[in-house]
Amino acid sequence: MVLNGSVSNWLHVLSGVPQGSILGALLFIIFTNDIDNGIVNMLLKFADDTKLVGIVSSPLEVKELQLDLQKMYCWSVDWQMLFNTDKCKTLHFGYNNVNNQYMLGNEIIKSCDEERDLGVIISRTLKSSSQCVAAAKSANRILGMISRTFVNKNIIVYRHGGLLGKGYRFAGKGTKRATRLIIKDINLSYSDRLNRLNITTLETRRLRGDLIQVFKNFKGLDNVQYSDFFIMADTELRGHELKVYKPQAHLDIRKYFFSVRIVDAWNSLPAAVLRCKLLKISKENLTVFSRIGD
Repeated sequence: MVLNGSVSNWLHVLSGVPQGSILGALLFIIFTNDIDNGIVNMLLKFADDTKLVGIVSSPLEVKELQLDLQKMYCWSVDWQMLFNTDKCKTLHFGYNNVNNQYMLGNEIIKSCDEERDLGVIISRTLKSSSQCVAAAKSANRILGMISRTFVNKNIIVYRHGGLLGKGYRFAGKGTKRATRLIIKDINLSYSDRLNRLNITTLETRRLRGDLIQVFKNFKGLDNVQYSDFFIMADTELRGHELKVYKPQAHLDIRKYFFSVRIVDAWNSLPAAVLRCKLLKISKENLTVFSRIGD
C-alpha cells in the first residue's frame, strides 16, 4: 500500500484475490466452475450473479428446484463462499404458479413482484412498465440538467456535441420535451420538430432495430439461429422468400414478444432490402423503409 509517498511493508496474502486485477476474474470463473454440478434446472451465471430457473408445474418439479437450491447452498458452505440470503429473491412467473416458498440453507428466500437484474427491472408479469418508468425518470433528470446547464441551445451545437444522437433519444414525453428545448416555435407539431431535427420516434427506432436483428439472424451475422425464433412461412406467399409465420398470441406478453411483434413488418419488407449482403447497406435501407412506414 502507498499513501502520500510512504510504502507499507510486504505481507503474504493467504486468501482472496485483489479486486480489479486481470487474473482475478479468471480465477473466480475457475473457482465457481463446478457450482452447477448435479443441478437439474437451468443455472445462469454472470460474474458473481447467479440465477436458478426452473419450471414448477407439479409437486415433483417444486421438489427438484428446492433440491437444486440445497445443492448450491452446500457448495457455498464447502467452498466458504456463502450466498447473501438477504439479496436473494424469488420471482414467480405464470398465472397458475402456486407461489411456493423456497429455502436457502435454513432461511426462507423472500418473494418479490419485480427485481433489477443487470440493470433491467424484471417483473413477474414480464411487462416492461417499471423499466420504462425508470428510464423516463432518468431521461427527465438529464433533460433538466441540460436545460439548466446549456445556455446556447442551437441545433448545430447540440448536433456537434452528440446530444441529438444520444441525449435526446428518449421515450415518449421525454422526446417531446427534448425537442422543445431546441425549437421554441409553438406552432410546430411534434412530427415537424422531429423532421427538422432529423430524428425519429421511439417506435421507428425500435422497429428499425428489430428488423436489423432479424436480418442479422437470417444472414448468419451473429451466433443466434433464426430457427430458434422463427418458423418459415409458406413459400407460395407473395413477396420475398424469407417470410416467416406469425403465431397466434392471446396475451400481450406474447403479442409484444420480439419474434411475434416483428413478423408483419419483416414480411412486408421489399425484396431489394433483403438482397443486401453488407449490414451497413442494410441499415441504410431499413432506415428508409422505417421512415416510409412511420
